[in-house]
Amino acid sequence: MRHIISVLLENEAGALSRVVGLFSARGYNIESLTVAPTEDRSLSRMTIVTSGSDDVIEQITKHLNRLIEVVKVVGLTESPYIERELMLIKVRAVGKDREEMKRMADIFRGRVIDVTDRTYTIELTGDSAKLDAFIEALDRASILETVRTGSSGVGRGERVLKV
Repeated sequence: MRHIISVLLENEAGALSRVVGLFSARGYNIESLTVAPTEDRSLSRMTIVTSGSDDVIEQITKHLNRLIEVVKVVGLTESPYIERELMLIKVRAVGKDREEMKRMADIFRGRVIDVTDRTYTIELTGDSAKLDAFIEALDRASILETVRTGSSGVGRGERVLKV
């Protein structure tokens, strides 16, 4: 089962390395990882997407809480949450395909952010399933390059991750 774990940790050299090392040492896979400073520049927020049973996720959470740099760990998938990912996708857009690519971007609420004679670069945000669906809707031969940020998430409503 897919899980999203949000980690508040000290913004210092080596903190990210220790979290990633914890996962690799125990054979856990990280499907997606995003990290950036919060409004408090001394703290960073890390969003980890991984798969595993509830028991495995419980073990991961316990191991994360033991790291000195980790301030707080929350499993976002345990209650309602909002998830978003950003994708930039460069596609071949020549002749009659230009209008079709523009139409596809509009259907998925994407934006064409760069145009050349032969390509479009489309910016698309949404959950992972939406981005996957966009890729599936395109002819694979038309995709030139894809860049994805990985998921970021936040609990819905009053639920916050703070010290």
